[in-house]
Amino acid sequence: MRLLLDAEDTAVTRRVAEALTLAGTAAAVRLVALALAGADDSQADWLRTGVEDALAGTDGAVGVVAVCARLAREPEAAVRRGAAHLSAWADAAVRR
Repeated sequence: MRLLLDAEDTAVTRRVAEALTLAGTAAAVRLVALALAGADDSQADWLRTGVEDALAGTDGAVGVVAVCARLAREPEAAVRRGAAHLSAWADAAVRR
């Protein structure tokens, strides 16, 4: 989690978000969603950049949308909030 919310090095935030999004597993996407829920505006921007970079030109967005749909039913509110944002970003990537 500390790598996703690294206040000192935004490149780390972006690259870790990108790598986890590319992995596309429920555990990986859950980490990004949880980080997003606790991120400040700057961190959220870099998380989004990493997610969008991972989804650009790939078929992974559909899988991320599906994972986010499952995460929307998580008991932890922070995960649900983050997953809602991620789902919107992935859905926009699908429409491109």
